[in-house]
Amino acid sequence: MKAVILAGGLGTRLNEETKDMPKPMVRIGGKPILLHIMNLYSVYGINDFIICCGYKGYVIKEYFNNYFLHNSDIEMELDGGMIKHKNISNNNNNNWKILFADTGEETMTGGRIKKIKKYIKNDNCFLMTYGDGLSDVNIKKLINYHNKKNKIATLTAVYPSPRFGVLGINNGIVNSFKEKVVRKGLRINGGYFVLNKEIFNYIKNDKTIFETEVLTKLVKKNELAAYNHNGFWEPMDTPRDKKYLDELWNSNNAPWRI
Repeated sequence: MKAVILAGGLGTRLNEETKDMPKPMVRIGGKPILLHIMNLYSVYGINDFIICCGYKGYVIKEYFNNYFLHNSDIEMELDGGMIKHKNISNNNNNNWKILFADTGEETMTGGRIKKIKKYIKNDNCFLMTYGDGLSDVNIKKLINYHNKKNKIATLTAVYPSPRFGVLGINNGIVNSFKEKVVRKGLRINGGYFVLNKEIFNYIKNDKTIFETEVLTKLVKKNELAAYNHNGFWEPMDTPRDKKYLDELWNSNNAPWRI
């Protein structure tokens, strides 16, 4: 099964980080968030990827073209103008197949998915997510749930990431303050999908927005299932989000580090 990752957005709210690179290449713990997402899929045996590139997509291609140079201890021999490389760290054994699809800088999310239709050949369904959200969702259970529900699409329903601290107040005096408190209530779209090939029939053109147009149509037809994920989920939308994810990784407390 293939995993499609939308990696073409501008990431305007991370302006300082994304002037020279696409949002999925912003580093968390020294590595692109895109790499963290791919590692999650790989844990569950998903090693066939389609990266939907757009804004500064060449940066993504360059990174993976020189993957071992970026992620390994490399021994080089300069011999008569020739450079020989040898990976001597043996810490990058990913058996990945990656297709980089140029889906356009101005293309909307639905349009990006439509453009990779030709690469979804013999698979009845595929996985899809965005290149800016981290989670410890169990991909195997997500797929099994999708197959059980037998709908065109399944999304991962998560609790919203808490943005503000919660105050405990008694008689006008603050008696407690808690950061990152998750309030159990309404769920939101967590961005990890399983999609049947029929999904392409619901996407009109490059301007189609997947979230507001395609998912709305599926809801009306009773064709959208929701897999409840109660674990970790965090988007990287702002510098504050990036800082939080960096802190989790650097303190060895990153839940997505399976």
